[in-house]
Order: sequence, then structure tokens, then C-alpha cells
Amino acid sequence: MPTEAPVIAYLFTTFPKSTETFLQREIIAMRAHGVNLRLYSLWGGGGSFRGLPVKKFSMWRLLTLVWMIPYESCRRPEVLKQVVHGLFTRRAPSWMNFWENMLGAGFACLFAGEFRKLRPALVHAAWGGAPATGAWLLWRLDGHRFSAAAHAYDIYEHGGDWWLKDKLEHAAFVHTSTEMGRRALIARGLAPEKVFCIRRGLDRLPVFKRLRSSRRPLHLVCVARLVEKKGLDHQLRIYAALRAGGVDFEARIVGEGPLLPELEKLAGHLGVAAQVTFTGHLPHHEVWNQLEWADVLLHTGVIAPSGDRDGLPNVIPEALSVGVLVVTSPAAATTEAVTHGVTGLVADVETADVWVEGLRRLSTDDAFAEKLRAAGRAWVEENFNAHRNAERVLAQFKRAIGP
Repeated sequence: MPTEAPVIAYLFTTFPKSTETFLQREIIAMRAHGVNLRLYSLWGGGGSFRGLPVKKFSMWRLLTLVWMIPYESCRRPEVLKQVVHGLFTRRAPSWMNFWENMLGAGFACLFAGEFRKLRPALVHAAWGGAPATGAWLLWRLDGHRFSAAAHAYDIYEHGGDWWLKDKLEHAAFVHTSTEMGRRALIARGLAPEKVFCIRRGLDRLPVFKRLRSSRRPLHLVCVARLVEKKGLDHQLRIYAALRAGGVDFEARIVGEGPLLPELEKLAGHLGVAAQVTFTGHLPHHEVWNQLEWADVLLHTGVIAPSGDRDGLPNVIPEALSVGVLVVTSPAAATTEAVTHGVTGLVADVETADVWVEGLRRLSTDDAFAEKLRAAGRAWVEENFNAHRNAERVLAQFKRAIGP
């Protein structure tokens, strides 16, 4: 009889989650390669995904920590000592991050018995927060080998996750989706040979649409959460500058978030409310419909006061893949895909006049637009294939698992 493939346990914060399609694509690609997966969601989510059960961590189980902590502490008192020492010798960057780490610790304590029976060949944390804490503690308690991913939120929000280096330095490998993230993790003291930039990807490439022969009005779209790091106040000022410069346009901002009332008020104050539509949250297939409508995707990301910033938002390669032109700010890792004058345009959000001139050219210069579109699609084909990138992650899994 054939031997069952080694089990890889994936730990997520929330899975499946509609705004984290890159993780869904990773699981789809892993399954296509025959990986034997067990999925765990630490907060929300659960149910099943593509026929694969997703085990949800019930918050009610945290009540059982009253006796589980003493039990696990008796088994491995040095682990409890290390955790307690960490709690009293460092300060969490935010209460949110503190409780994320406590959630991961609670999961590890309560699921330690299940993992002893499962004996996964590898535990993989999909985020550097709660999932990485859970994976790290499962390693400390019972020696389960683990790996982890670290994304922009884990690295930068309020200076980064509370215990990020301590957790990740013990991982078999760490992967991040941008070179910016890789450099930041190495700068924090992680061994360069353990940190890999493995991008996300599309499980299949969409049809490359035709350039609209007349781009008047210019169709502009932005897909973003309505939060500070997206720089949407700057984007509205760019729209006002377009209007003042006589560039005919229609704009749609797709997404939801706490800044909606403030942004709607600013749009009215700037006199662009008639040209700008806030669509709210749309399911992912509707986002693709918006990209089909759009001529240009705008990304006006900035570094928020908390330190949070984007890595390379999925929507940028998605737009490039379908033939939407992209204009982006140079903040974060967007310029790893968008090279000025090659695959798109890059301009600082403070220079509205530069955005106006760039967008004006994209609305009239067909040859230039086609050159950018072709190069953008080529970048996606080379760098943003979910199955090819999953193979790279899988190769690291196999190396970590060993013979």
C-alpha cells in the first residue's frame, strides 16, 4: 500500500477570509501538488475550503487554560519560565498585538495534545503574529518543526510584532512576499539563508483585455481598505487636480473602512464627489469586473503614523495581469512590480501635478500605454504564478521535513 504523504499543518489567523485571497490561492496550489494539509483557523473562519476541513479554534476553550496551563507547565517548566520572562521584560507595541500573541499561545497550549497525536511533519504559520506564536510554542513544547510567513503587517505595524525575531529565528525557514520584507527581516537579525522572498500569485491568468480606443473619460479605479496607509486623502486631491487640469475622468474607490465618512466629506469639499464613487466592499469576482471597466489603477500608499505600510498589494499584479495601467506611489514594495516608465508610472503622492501629467499621457498616448501594458503582463507571468511560487514554498517544506 502507498504511504500517506507527510502532514503539513497550516495555522491561520482567520481562514478563509474574503480579503486574503492570496492565502486561498496558496492552499489551492498546494493541494494541486498533492500536499497533505490540515488547516487551523485561530480567530473566525472555519468550516471548509474546497472540500478541505478548516478547524476553528473556539474561544470558549480558552476557559480550560485554567487547568491546561498547569498541566503543560509541569511537562515543560522551562517553557513557562521563558514565556513569563518575556512577558515581564518587554513591552508589547499595542494591545492588539499583545492579545494576538496571547491567542497564539492559548491555541498552542490547548491543541498540544492533538498535535502530539497528529505528529505533523511540519507546522506552518501563515502570519508572523498569532499563528507564528502558536507554531513556536508547539515547537517548544514538543519539538514540532515549524516554518512561518511574515507579511508587512507583522513587520511594520507599531514597529512590528512583539516577539517576531524570537519566534522566527527558530523557524526552519521564513518566507515573505517582497524583497523589502526580506531585507527588513534580515535587518532584525534573522539569518539571510533562512529568509526567502516567495511572491504570491494567480492560480490562472485572466484574458488580457484590449486597450480602449478612446479613454475619455479616463476610467480610474482604486481597490483598498479605507485606512491611513492607503493615502486616500492624497488620492482625492489628485482627483481635484485632474478636474482643475481639464482631464475628464470617472473614479471608483472599492473597499470599506473607518475613514469612509471623512473621505466622503473631503470629496465634497474638493468638488469631486460627482466624479468619485465609493462602492464599499465588493466580493472578489466583482473586483475583477471593476478592473475590466478600468483604464488605470491608482495606488497612493503611504507610511501610516503607526509605521504600517503596504507590501505589494495583490491588486497591483492583478491589474497588470488583465491589462490595466498602474500608477503608484513609491512607498513600500509596489515598485518591485511597477518600474517607472517600464511597467507603469511611479509618483510621490505630494506631487499631484506629476500624477495629472502622467494620467493625461495615459489617456492619449496609445503606443506608450501599450508598451506599459505588455511589460506589466510579462512581469506577472514571470513573477506572479501561484503554482510556480507554491512549488518554491513546497521545496522549502520538503527541505525542512527532510527524508
